[in-house]
Amino acid sequence: MAGSIASNLDSCEWEVINDDGFVYKRKKRRIDPTSLIHAADPDPDPAVVVKQRRKRKREALVKLKEKYESEICVWNHLSDSLKAMQESVNLKQNEKVGDEREGGILLEMGNEDVGRSLVDELVLQVEAQEAIIRNFEQLCDVADSLCNAQEDKMNQQFFNLPIWNSPRQLMSSLCQD
Repeated sequence: MAGSIASNLDSCEWEVINDDGFVYKRKKRRIDPTSLIHAADPDPDPAVVVKQRRKRKREALVKLKEKYESEICVWNHLSDSLKAMQESVNLKQNEKVGDEREGGILLEMGNEDVGRSLVDELVLQVEAQEAIIRNFEQLCDVADSLCNAQEDKMNQQFFNLPIWNSPRQLMSSLCQD
């Protein structure tokens, strides 16, 4: 009789688990009802909470301000580059108009001079187009470097992740960013 009671207790302490066809026994997990009841955390001082919230807001706003200031600097640089490119194109067009006037005078001189002036005009047009292409290449290089810098900045956030000891630390660090 004592043997059947002991085996009965043993069967109560073990449970059969079927994990996708892999069947095994493990000890039953018992939860102590007193361990679930925790002492309530004391409420923090409202003044401290407000102060911490203001500090976090200020830090976030400062970070946002720095980000926008750097973007404004980049846009100013691109705007200045575009204005310089437009001015160079206007100068080339003014030179072209002056050459056309000279070309009208050359038409009166003769056919050979007209051919030379047309060639000169075409050369000036090609040079102007080449300058425009160079300016656009520079703008593309600036945009490419900005994209690469942004990508590196985003990647660096993942490379700088600390090794966490618990899931709570992981969640808190992810919530901070």
